[in-house]
Amino acid sequence: MSSGIPIHERRVVYKVPSMKNVCVKNDLAYKSIDGTKLKMDVYAPTSASMSDRVPGVLFIHGGPIPSDYRPSLKNWGQYQSYGELIAASGFVGISFNHRYHDYSQLEQSANDIRAAIHYARKQAEPFNLDPNRICLWAFSGGGPQLSLILQDKPKFVRCIIAYYATLSLREIKEASAILDEETLRKSSLASHISHLSLDNIPIFIARAGLDRPTLNETIDVFIRKALVSNLPLDFANHPKGHHAFDVLDDDSRSRWIIARTLEFLKANLLES
Repeated sequence: MSSGIPIHERRVVYKVPSMKNVCVKNDLAYKSIDGTKLKMDVYAPTSASMSDRVPGVLFIHGGPIPSDYRPSLKNWGQYQSYGELIAASGFVGISFNHRYHDYSQLEQSANDIRAAIHYARKQAEPFNLDPNRICLWAFSGGGPQLSLILQDKPKFVRCIIAYYATLSLREIKEASAILDEETLRKSSLASHISHLSLDNIPIFIARAGLDRPTLNETIDVFIRKALVSNLPLDFANHPKGHHAFDVLDDDSRSRWIIARTLEFLKANLLES
């Protein structure tokens, strides 16, 4: 694991040509609350013409994080470099901030994410976005929000990706102590297996072997249930990977997992 670089400055350890040659629209306000604007950054391929519509990938950052934490997560090197990577790979990449500062704000965060998705789809033309070919990519504590969005059964979501993500809050004692049973149920990706199976939504999950045991247990439980239900699941384990291996562990396994994720996106957004 590399050291000496602050976590918010770390960039994804996998690169493709032309990552620095993409179109970026920064700090677009997608929602306003009491005078505060929630913002997103949009990364698009330079090769896209005005008439092109390419699939989009929305990055759901984790949490809970302190409300005064700076820089905001969309401005972390991780999400900036992922936006560049995705745009250089032929997609529209969208990173944004959502309000998730405490487990009690889970629903608030999910509503912010819904607003970000609605805004991006509404702005499909200037973003060169195909609003009906979207992937939701959740990281870390963003996993439960992914589950809440999927309960809406959005037809435009063609696939989902989860990187070292909490896939249930029931096993997280700080969350289970304050959330009611129904919220815990809805926040578990396993609760949506019947929907995922019915709509045949492809899933890619990346797991870090050296992550927190309680977090990995939420992933392992879902994978077992997904396999029993015969879901279209792709799974990559990094046995020596740490939480956020994609920016912390610059090794061949990390790079292989990210490259495999891009192949997953192309297969399910470009070829479907």
